[in-house]
Amino acid sequence: MTKDQLYNELDYVNHSREKRLHYAHLVIDNPKLITPLLEILFKVDDKISCRAAWVLEFMCGEQLELIIPYLDTFTNNLTKVHLDSAVRPVAKICEYLTKAYYSKTENKIKSMLQDIHKEKITEACFDWMLNDEKIAPKAYAMNSLFLLGKEKAWIHPELIMILERDFKMQSSGYKARARHIVQKIEL
Repeated sequence: MTKDQLYNELDYVNHSREKRLHYAHLVIDNPKLITPLLEILFKVDDKISCRAAWVLEFMCGEQLELIIPYLDTFTNNLTKVHLDSAVRPVAKICEYLTKAYYSKTENKIKSMLQDIHKEKITEACFDWMLNDEKIAPKAYAMNSLFLLGKEKAWIHPELIMILERDFKMQSSGYKARARHIVQKIEL
């Protein structure tokens, strides 16, 4: 399948779990499609980029290690993503990566996620926390930053400052997640 064919196929992806999973499995079965999928995802002003993000998120949810050869591309372009429908799945992938990296279970992400990747994820997560994003990307960013802060001492104080500053203006979902993260940091 060519990049143009994949682009046309992505037009059929919708919000249903069934469609996203179908196309995620198409990519899992044909890993050579990951490069064009990322190229489409990072055409950040194109509405189809959101659909590429949805498919990549589901692919990572099923087989996270498939993204390993593309970590440079993924992390180098994180901060370019700005459409709400694309930011959420990209933030979720960052959470998948950080959870895998800090997992007690042995996995390939632990050896392949380099400091530079973690720095780019940290930068993107702080951007999402500071920007006018919806609750889901902020929630994923909070979790990622909490985990990354285990290694980088400066992250937790910055995260707490943002959470406390924004607490009154945010939704009840944000507040619940923020309280949970602050409690985990303070333990």
